[in-house]
Amino acid sequence: MSIKLENQNLIVTISEKGAELTSLRNKETGIEYLWQGDPAFWNRQAPVLFPIVGRLKDDQYEYKNKRYSMSQHGFARDYPFNITQQSETAVALQLSADPSTKEKYPFDFRLTITYRLENQTLDVGYLVENLNQQEEMYFSIGGHPGFNVPLTSETVFEDYYLNFSPKRSRTLIPLEGPYLDLENRTLAQTNTDIALKRALFDQDALIYETKRKNTFSIQSDKTKHKVAVTLEGFPYVGIWSPPKQEAPFVCIEPWFGVADSLDATGQLTEKLGIQHLAPAEQFNCHYEIAVD
Repeated sequence: MSIKLENQNLIVTISEKGAELTSLRNKETGIEYLWQGDPAFWNRQAPVLFPIVGRLKDDQYEYKNKRYSMSQHGFARDYPFNITQQSETAVALQLSADPSTKEKYPFDFRLTITYRLENQTLDVGYLVENLNQQEEMYFSIGGHPGFNVPLTSETVFEDYYLNFSPKRSRTLIPLEGPYLDLENRTLAQTNTDIALKRALFDQDALIYETKRKNTFSIQSDKTKHKVAVTLEGFPYVGIWSPPKQEAPFVCIEPWFGVADSLDATGQLTEKLGIQHLAPAEQFNCHYEIAVD
């Protein structure tokens, strides 16, 4: 089932499956900003990544001397969420632990995803709750929205560039296969625009360490239309388009967590970027997608 949000500028649709954003369209111009999930390239659009981000070594982790299996980016994106609140411009969707999630992830969680429209901005919020009164909880969470590139018929992929704000260098973590190669981290020149070209993604995603408030934009000098993702407090962002393909989209992904590193031990409590909640504690974060 699809949920529709609408204001004077935008129409947004969200699927109850995975609480996934499926459309972000300008009412006046008709421009669809969100990738529409062509399976020839990638059949998803903006999945929620929970309770892990990225790939685990051998798709497994260990917690309290027990091994668990979990596929890339976790399971939330494939589960039905329940609507808990809804208005014309906002909705909240919720997923809670059940026996099937406990087979993969032994924690008593509740995950609430909120979407809220204001002017030409969509605010995406994550609330993670540890419902257990005695036991701690470990998790990661992130977004994976894909945006159409080009945005207009008179432009092409290579007309666009990545704009970074503020203008400063950021640490780039390379990948070796699906895993982080921490030993070869470099200082990336994100103090200037980076032209979009296919070769950027030859080694898969660009993963940057982020601090404080950041805005990552996809824009072109040949059109006024653009999309910008603003995040604050997220320690990582991934920028991705399928490697060695002519895929007409780019993802900007705010993350509280990352894939396993090459030297990961497999212990969930030692995983790079893992978040920790004390008993009965909760975690809040949000990011914004603004379009022109």
